[in-house]
Amino acid sequence: MLNSAVHAFDARGVAKRFRHAAIFGALESLEDGETMRFVNDHDPLPLLGQIEQRYGKQVGISYVVREPGNIVIDFRIQAGASADTAAAAAVAAPKTGGSCGGDGGSNCCG
Repeated sequence: MLNSAVHAFDARGVAKRFRHAAIFGALESLEDGETMRFVNDHDPLPLLGQIEQRYGKQVGISYVVREPGNIVIDFRIQAGASADTAAAAAVAAPKTGGSCGGDGGSNCCG
């Protein structure tokens, strides 16, 4: 049975150096149909690219609110997507030192 639970994740309360690990860990703990509602103070475009590379179509991304200073994004787990595609993307994804854009985190979710 599909789980439609929504779990809040407020990135504003997580130290910059831990954000990506926390976000990826939270995504990986979700089950089919569950959603992580991500809240941040800016649009994390590099992070979204990393999520698409790492998980492919297994994680659906949709904006709930997209205003300056107030970003809310739903990340929904979609098990119907190919696990092989997501696994291949995770292996092929470039390592960026744990931060968006590889710049030490100054151009990302914090």
